[in-house]
Amino acid sequence: MINIAIVDDQDLLRDSLAHTLSRCGYGVSTFACAAHAIQAVKKQPFDLIISDLKMPEIDGVEMLRQIRQLGHDLPVILMTAYATVSTAVEAMKLGAFDYIQKPFDADEIELLIKRAVQDRQLRSENEALRRTVNDMCDSRELIGQSLMMRKLRDQIAKIGPSDATALIEGESGTGKEMIARAIHQSSNRAHKPLLCLNCAALSENLLESELFGHEKGAFTGADKLRKGRFELADGGTLLLDEISEIPLNLQAKLLRVLQEKTFERVGSSLTRQVDVRVIATTNRNLWQWAKQGHFREDLYYRLSVLPIFVPPLRERHEDIALLCDYFLSKLAKRSGKEPVKLEKATLKVLENYSWSGNVRELENLIERAWVLSGNGKITVDLIEPWLKNTSSAPTLKARPGHILEDTEKELIMKTLQQFNGHRAKTAKALGIGLRTLGLKLKRWQDEGLSLMAS
Repeated sequence: MINIAIVDDQDLLRDSLAHTLSRCGYGVSTFACAAHAIQAVKKQPFDLIISDLKMPEIDGVEMLRQIRQLGHDLPVILMTAYATVSTAVEAMKLGAFDYIQKPFDADEIELLIKRAVQDRQLRSENEALRRTVNDMCDSRELIGQSLMMRKLRDQIAKIGPSDATALIEGESGTGKEMIARAIHQSSNRAHKPLLCLNCAALSENLLESELFGHEKGAFTGADKLRKGRFELADGGTLLLDEISEIPLNLQAKLLRVLQEKTFERVGSSLTRQVDVRVIATTNRNLWQWAKQGHFREDLYYRLSVLPIFVPPLRERHEDIALLCDYFLSKLAKRSGKEPVKLEKATLKVLENYSWSGNVRELENLIERAWVLSGNGKITVDLIEPWLKNTSSAPTLKARPGHILEDTEKELIMKTLQQFNGHRAKTAKALGIGLRTLGLKLKRWQDEGLSLMAS
């Protein structure tokens, strides 16, 4: 329901307008003076304010100024019987949506209200879309005809239309973010924003602000009101990447949003309601992580209503040829040149290689070969040095009963040893971010694992 505040010191006009708007299905609150309306805005979310321009003590323009100083961007429509060019200009400079001259009829004010509400929704969606462009981590297609990929596409088609939370598990570089995008695009929320937030990239305080937003002055540096990802993604989907790294204190707040669909901005006691589908990704075995006490079990169950496992590239070698063709075609289209040829012997080497960095590592290697191939062909001699010295982490075979967490730890530690403790080279070889590697090493060090110096 659209909630509207009506501010007018004339009882008859205020009550008449409130009655009209209530009959139109709007939620209406009335105030006889601007001071009371300003206090209400601090405590209660409104979608629109309709205010008289001429009022004692605080007029409509001054009220608008104070509301903007609070950091609120809600639209304000000013009513006046004495419209002048100067007052209209001043009101518009302060951010008034429009003004309407008394007397007016119900159709006129209702049309103006609809325009104001639509304008605010569009501005909110534009802000969300701008963050989407900056946040989305991957744009690859679901390439592959292996049995695993066919099953994965079928799973996505079934999961997409649901509003239930989904948990995507898989190694780094397998394309978990891309899977989340595919789920969103196949859902009934596809016309709404899909926002992405890397939970490992921010401190606890910043992460809370990014998730739930903050009020102006809530903490040092909060110089204006900021909406969080949950609020911006309202009606759409929120992708929480590396969900395992979210601090335990915030896990309780996240659980509440998932259960009750409500939250408060940092620095505010006002409870807000939101309709957001959450998709979480992790390169851990999150169940084992919860059993070790690092993650709430109740949150795990709430997130894993629809569990998805993305297979590593080494378990679907038959898809490597299709992926290579796709990456080469994309590079050719981007550069406006003919695709570089991948020799059969080269493809054979790629198919027999154990891809520790998964699809991300393959894509990076293909782009490197594209740039450096002088004769229009990608030969074995061209790629072998990279497989041996740069991208080749020690090969590990998946073993039944060997959990993902242990396999990951063993792989990272052997790769770190191979590069004599050089973390940047290790992260690059594994196809993960340097910060992600640092967080893993710090956690294992805290658990008593002896690490090599970087």
